[in-house]
Amino acid sequence: MTATRPDLYAHIHKALRLFMTDTLQQLGCIDVDDPLDLAAGLAQLDALLDAAKHHVEKENTFMHPAIEARRAGASAAIEAEHDEHLDTIATLRAEGAALRAMPSAAAAQRLYRRLAAFVAHNFEHMAVEESRHNQALWAAYSDDELLALHGRIMASIGPREMSDVLRWMIPALNPAERAMVIGGLPPAVQAPVLASARALLNDSAWAKLCRAVGQPSVPGLVAA
Repeated sequence: MTATRPDLYAHIHKALRLFMTDTLQQLGCIDVDDPLDLAAGLAQLDALLDAAKHHVEKENTFMHPAIEARRAGASAAIEAEHDEHLDTIATLRAEGAALRAMPSAAAAQRLYRRLAAFVAHNFEHMAVEESRHNQALWAAYSDDELLALHGRIMASIGPREMSDVLRWMIPALNPAERAMVIGGLPPAVQAPVLASARALLNDSAWAKLCRAVGQPSVPGLVAA
């Protein structure tokens, strides 16, 4: 959320940007002669591609129909890009599987460069959504309506997918955003999320989060 109007793109886009850049860095330095390193890097790529596909599906199912209902045609260009993204996701997944089956430095380099282009395009794509799409939503819907839309999106996310999202969202957010996300969780859900958050945050970020949500800060592991 922004300081003035609900921003349904802000938090998930921060999570995706971190996930994308971290995965790109992992692929850039992958050791194709080390089976464990190769497996870990390609597993993270698969997880990123799953997340990107789910994100496209959520926006196609919830965001675009909301925009089109009151601003016909306003999401058409981005929806066309979503089709391109799904094609690229399938290509990246196939190239990752080929690299897993037959590792080579040349194949790893091709995969890295294709992912880099995908990330670059996604960054531009998300910037349009955060500007033009938000403007369309803010002009057409009240805050309560936007929060209700956000609630429907959240209700569509299963526990496993939510866990995967929070793994990247928690470290990507600033302290106020992080406290709002975790502080807004039901108590039964907040406890395990806080437990998992500890390994993702440094001591300073962890202490700020605990103060914000009224939990004791227990010294322990520092995020790697």
